[in-house]
Amino acid sequence: MALNLVVKIHPVVLFQIVDAYERRNADSHRVIGTLLGTSDKGVVEVTNCFCVPHKEHADQVEAELNYAMDVYELNRRVNASENIVGWWATGNEVTNHSSVIHEYYSRECREPVHVTLDTSLAGARMGLRGYVCAPLGVPRGKQGCMFTPVDVSLTCYEPEVVGLQLCQKTMGANGRARQVKPVLDLAQVADAASKLSSLLDQVLQYVEEVLAERATPNNSAGRALLELAHSLPSLAADSLADAFASSVKDLLMVVTLAQLIKTQLQLNEKLTLLTSQ
Repeated sequence: MALNLVVKIHPVVLFQIVDAYERRNADSHRVIGTLLGTSDKGVVEVTNCFCVPHKEHADQVEAELNYAMDVYELNRRVNASENIVGWWATGNEVTNHSSVIHEYYSRECREPVHVTLDTSLAGARMGLRGYVCAPLGVPRGKQGCMFTPVDVSLTCYEPEVVGLQLCQKTMGANGRARQVKPVLDLAQVADAASKLSSLLDQVLQYVEEVLAERATPNNSAGRALLELAHSLPSLAADSLADAFASSVKDLLMVVTLAQLIKTQLQLNEKLTLLTSQ
């Protein structure tokens, strides 16, 4: 059953692993930590993680387990739905010490997953891999375990998608970084509407070329367009326009209230500074 697991990782986990690797001690070649999230029906969703200080020697591993449990308990107070689902390590391979560390996490959760992130950028890519430990041995004989790869994919909440798109804009020409600023909500709506309009134009052009027999029809594309058409609400044009206008008004109201709250906080901060002097 463990071999059928699917691991889904959120981008914030990758950022935390890279940050822990950048802040490591000078004599540390590898960083490890605990993965937090949920596990349900063969799908492990990793939503958070933290680093566990450790030292690796030739014949043993020293890890600050008390620190790891304290951090986990503090995180449980903030988000009780996140449980230990496994552990992570930097690098692109499973080492001899991995089985010892995995044995500890086997006592903390059922069927823990092991995720490796290659922060050395071998092959110009940050390789992401996932493993589970499958038992290996003969009956009434010596028993062992073997790390077996499992499927790993990235998943995002909608706010995380906005953050990733903003981070992607920091990549300039020739790999040089550039500074960007978060755009306003209305600007994001306008940008999304512009992209949607461009995609609709491409779809209409494809349909017209197929109807005019200038392009070869694609059955998968046709089924996707049919599902898209059936997913649309059966509303008249006037009703759809009214619903869209109402949504825009709600968005404008939220933006106005947010600006008012921001102004009130700034005034309160200035008044507090004046009264304290």
